Amino acid sequence: MSAERAGVLFNQRGGTGHRVTVALISAFLMAIVFVIDTFTEIEGAIAVLYVMALLLGSEILTRTGLLLTSIVCIFLTVLSYFLTHGPDPDLQTFIRLAVALAALAITMALLLRNDAFRAELIERNAEIRESEARYRSIFDGARVALWERDYSRLHAYLLELKAAGVTDLEDHARRHPEIIDHCIGLLRTVAANEAARELVGTSADSGSRESMADFIASGDKTFLHLMNAMFTGQAYFEGKGRITTDSGEIRQVLLSISFPEDTAAFNRVVVGMVDITQREMTEAALIEARAEFAKASKAATIGALSASLAHELNQPLGAIAVNAQTLLRWLDRDPPDLSAIRRSAERIIRDGQRASDIIHNTRNLLTQQESKAEWIDLSTLIDETRSLVEHDLKRDGIAVTVRPGEGVPQVKSVRVEIQQVMINLMTNAIQAINGAKCPVREIIVEIEPADGMVGVSVRDSGPGISPEGMEKLFTPFYTTKAQGLGMGLSICRSTLESRGGKLDGFNHPDGGAVFKMTLPIEDPHL
Repeated sequence: MSAERAGVLFNQRGGTGHRVTVALISAFLMAIVFVIDTFTEIEGAIAVLYVMALLLGSEILTRTGLLLTSIVCIFLTVLSYFLTHGPDPDLQTFIRLAVALAALAITMALLLRNDAFRAELIERNAEIRESEARYRSIFDGARVALWERDYSRLHAYLLELKAAGVTDLEDHARRHPEIIDHCIGLLRTVAANEAARELVGTSADSGSRESMADFIASGDKTFLHLMNAMFTGQAYFEGKGRITTDSGEIRQVLLSISFPEDTAAFNRVVVGMVDITQREMTEAALIEARAEFAKASKAATIGALSASLAHELNQPLGAIAVNAQTLLRWLDRDPPDLSAIRRSAERIIRDGQRASDIIHNTRNLLTQQESKAEWIDLSTLIDETRSLVEHDLKRDGIAVTVRPGEGVPQVKSVRVEIQQVMINLMTNAIQAINGAKCPVREIIVEIEPADGMVGVSVRDSGPGISPEGMEKLFTPFYTTKAQGLGMGLSICRSTLESRGGKLDGFNHPDGGAVFKMTLPIEDPHL
């Protein structure tokens, strides 16, 4: 018989010598049974003894081998029957033949089924071993710290507490803090992967009570929360905790555990940990940086408001000084011009009130109080503004032309804010004309409706805005003036935007710069 043919008939269990021995014994039994059944006068179903040969051979035979051996036994049984009883058997011998054949057939069926079950079992065991190997490969190769821990004793202890009437485990642990150490002592580490050893050191593999107690950072409440999750029957637990490494370093970790539904499976619970120390440190640094930024932002806001006040108060305070000097000159006359003195005093009061209004409005911004809004006629407001800068206009010989449009409605806003923007724009126009020593010295103010809003344009006859200046026109602290702060246009734009308006600057085709403020008819923020 070739090796290939033998492989079809014989399985691979046991050594070659063992298989040969069993095969010879089975063949010898079959021969003995045939001789006794054929050449002796013993009455009975002797052929049933072929079952012994089948049972013995089943240890080494494959399904095919069993089937062929069964067929040989059946053939020998029938052959012995015809050799001993001839063509005319009696009923008794025929019944013995039928019993023997039935025994052989049943034995063959049972052995074939047993072989099928055994093959299936071997296949299942192979799948289990393969799955275990695959799980172990993933477990050992994962870069996440993983432990297999025995939680069975801890789970049983928690069930005992529940049976004893404990309903709130965390409250019970606060009243009996010693149970924490007791519960830690109930844990045992089954296995740990390389990442776990890198995270905490060699104690990752230890299941002793002392190592587990040292492993959990002092004062950390995460283990208590984990116990409570098991106590309340949760399927999953995740939380942040602190652990102590072998070197004594405290690390922040994200702990995650899935609890099995089967109580018997608590003997191997997988515990995962991710080191989030750097993330927590970065987050803490970010929070601190945000706090520092908030302080710096407040300081910057105070600085900007200080610069705004210095810029806004400069004009009314300067006007007060000029009017006071004028009042003194009228007093020095002989006789004093009381009418002129009265006008100067009224202007001083007016400019002082305007300075007070600016300070009051700024304080409202700081305290986030709403400023008083009123309906404003822009033509009247521009006339008032012109009178406020009248001294500068006369001194520099600059004419102001106002072109009010038709059907321009009033606007509802804060008067002192809109007037201060106008003063800034007209003052800038005066300075632009003076700086360039222009032969034409004129400021043109136009008022016109603009798509449900009102536009006010202030155009000067100066040199216009340079390309560089156009890019940084509204940038805080950018200025082309030797004594300027660079806050005026920035404050004007932010003031108008806070009231739902806007401010644009551009050059006029016929020369000079134009600043156009657009105001809503009614301030949406009031």
